[in-house]
Amino acid sequence: MQTNNNTRGIFFIMTGMAFFSIQDSLIKFIFEDIALFELYLGRTLIQASILISFFLITKKKITLKTHYPFLTLIRVVCFFFGFAFFYISLTFMSLAMVSALFFSCPFFMSMFAKFFLKEQIGIRRWSAIVVGFIGVLIVLNPTLEEFNFFKLAPVGCALCYACSMTITKYTSDKDNIYTQMTLLYIFAVIVSLIIYLVSGDGKFNNFSDPTLQFIVREWFTNPSTSWPYVFVMGVVASISFFCVFSAYSIASPSIVSLFEYSYIIFAMIAGYILFKTIPEPRTFLGAAIIISAGVYIYFREKVRGQMIATDTPNR
Repeated sequence: MQTNNNTRGIFFIMTGMAFFSIQDSLIKFIFEDIALFELYLGRTLIQASILISFFLITKKKITLKTHYPFLTLIRVVCFFFGFAFFYISLTFMSLAMVSALFFSCPFFMSMFAKFFLKEQIGIRRWSAIVVGFIGVLIVLNPTLEEFNFFKLAPVGCALCYACSMTITKYTSDKDNIYTQMTLLYIFAVIVSLIIYLVSGDGKFNNFSDPTLQFIVREWFTNPSTSWPYVFVMGVVASISFFCVFSAYSIASPSIVSLFEYSYIIFAMIAGYILFKTIPEPRTFLGAAIIISAGVYIYFREKVRGQMIATDTPNR
């Protein structure tokens, strides 16, 4: 029975990763017609509506009370800005490169587990972390003369997400996943609306760089073009999260987590089909090193009986 559940879990996680690649591809179509936090607000409202509908249909009672208010605040802040970094990176980097860099997340989670959860991390896992970050450097290919610090956006996303998921692991004994998701959506809506009140008129948009324009441009300048995409993104993201949580609930998390790396493959396929982009050789090499290091961390955690970075979703 467990084998059958694991097979179903693998199917769900790979389906979820495929849908995530579709959602992320849509961002590249509309970032010149929408503001970053307008996009964030729209997607959040759509996902929140779907979540509320789920609560009503299942008659599930949700409490907004958290037993860890300070940690919850840090978690939602990290999650909010983590996704903002991810969206920013998609404006100028290929899907393949962004996805490869994002999967440095397990390395950060292992380090957070060491310093904040007091888990034991041996020399082998430290070595895997170092090797993994070498893979990150290969993908980034930094040069002091031409390095664009926006290239660190997907790594910043991985760092924020790792912090968020480490806190989720710590607080999950008292705060259930639905409470955590609801609080995340509430925070995202409030902060996005505050940003709209401060800069939604585009008064800070004095830049020629497309990425900077995406961050600070005026809101609702082209809703007929951009918001249909936002709606589709919200629906697709909800399907993706449903698949991910289903996978982790019915199958062994340590097995499911390995197949999250399939996102990199789907991202490469989507990038080629939609944008005719072929990753550079160093992206393939760096991604292979990152995946190998992540898989090695998984096996070391399994041997040690400490499933830290591999028992929670990377998305």
